Amino acid sequence: MYHVVIGIDDDTEHALACVEEVAKLPGEPGEKEVTLIHSFTDNPTGASATQIQSVREASEFLEDRGVEYDVNESSGDPADVILEFAEEEDADLIVTAGRKRSPAGKALFGSVTQTVILNSDRPVMVTGSTKRKR
Repeated sequence: MYHVVIGIDDDTEHALACVEEVAKLPGEPGEKEVTLIHSFTDNPTGASATQIQSVREASEFLEDRGVEYDVNESSGDPADVILEFAEEEDADLIVTAGRKRSPAGKALFGSVTQTVILNSDRPVMVTGSTKRKR
């Protein structure tokens, strides 16, 4: 069994792109263990990660395909949370979704994906977004 850590933000299309790619990885669904991580940077309502639509839809996708998963919620810088969790759990792979940003946007706001790629000591898969019909 291998352990995949997926960073999930509020973007449902990105979350679904990540879980779709994980489902396509070699091996049977029972050979994969997935942790969906959502890090709150601001949570004034005290919401739980399982209340976030992107997390719910990613969970449903994995469940429908028989992939074992759990949800981890945290607060703080999302890149740091993903990297620390992957290290602590000795994950085999980190999956995150890329975003289209201008060079100025990247310089001003940084990128969770970029930080994870540059600071991870394990493989990182970057997905795009899906354009699903609902």
